[in-house]
Amino acid sequence: SIRRLIMAAFGKASGYSNLDNGVFSSVIYSKQAQIAFRKAATTQAITNSEYFGEIANQGDTVRILKEPDITVNALLRGTTVSAQDLVDNDFQLTIDKANYFAFKLDDIEEQQAHHDFMRLSSDRAAYKMADAMDADVLSYMSGYTTAGAVISSVSGTASHQTAGDLTGELLTANKLDMSDFGNITTSASSGTTGDSIPLAPRFSGATGASATTATPLQVVARMSRVLDQANVDTRGRWLVVDPVFMELLKDEDSRVLNADFGGSGLQNGLVLNNLHGFRIYQSNNLPAKGTGAGTTGVTAQDDNYGVIVAGHDSAVASAQQLNKVETYRDPDSFADIVRGMHLYGRKILRPEALVTAVYNAA
Repeated sequence: SIRRLIMAAFGKASGYSNLDNGVFSSVIYSKQAQIAFRKAATTQAITNSEYFGEIANQGDTVRILKEPDITVNALLRGTTVSAQDLVDNDFQLTIDKANYFAFKLDDIEEQQAHHDFMRLSSDRAAYKMADAMDADVLSYMSGYTTAGAVISSVSGTASHQTAGDLTGELLTANKLDMSDFGNITTSASSGTTGDSIPLAPRFSGATGASATTATPLQVVARMSRVLDQANVDTRGRWLVVDPVFMELLKDEDSRVLNADFGGSGLQNGLVLNNLHGFRIYQSNNLPAKGTGAGTTGVTAQDDNYGVIVAGHDSAVASAQQLNKVETYRDPDSFADIVRGMHLYGRKILRPEALVTAVYNAA
């Protein structure tokens, strides 16, 4: 195989037979390994992790008490005052998700290898477990599976005060789609609930709202309004978008945006510190259906779309209980086995503080 590689690299003239085997040139392996690209993880930046210490040290469940709702009544002179009973509802944040990895490296392979494959593989495994958690939490908080299907089941035993308005654990009214944008009137499926929002940037010279598409800033502004109407604190809001939405956003003819998304100090997917009150993150772990958001077409559709999600730092709680890596000898061979386990949990605490949107590039 080496000879074939060498001969392929160094051609020779017809009839030339000097050093015919081609082994005069050695094969050198670089000491620098090619490290695979890493996706940015956003979960730790957008979820409430204040319960981490309690759940990591004491058990697999934390019961989080909900603030009691108080009724305010009109008062007249002589009114008989009736005291209401307080309701002690709570949520359960349970460690019910787990991932693991395991690989083996033979002693001979480790001794003669030109690279530290144990370190390289362990580092890759740690990233992959963090990436798996990130994709799972983004799927859970957006209300869509990683394949883009709507999640209709409820995770955990706690119920929300607005349980009658929930799809899964998200408020149905907070799931934005085609029907939420009245300016789109010419689409064949205009107003159909569940269809994705056809998006196109607003370019210079536009004099009015399009009748076939919405703009990325329209969607961001609508998400902000939904949170405003739910009295969600304006501090601590975030928005996670995919690369297609980010491209459309960059194309917007708006003084709010400029050509420089990023800059020094922006990490974990954070690309913009403030847009309509949101910290903007970009992630490749958001759910998508079919071929995703990049599918073009003015008509809204429910076969191919991307999902974006906005919310508040207090909306979702997450906690990691165990993140362990260990090495042991393989009893059946001369090799070391490295394995790792990651236990974590997540829980939607404030469904009114989460808003999602399905869209496709028009």
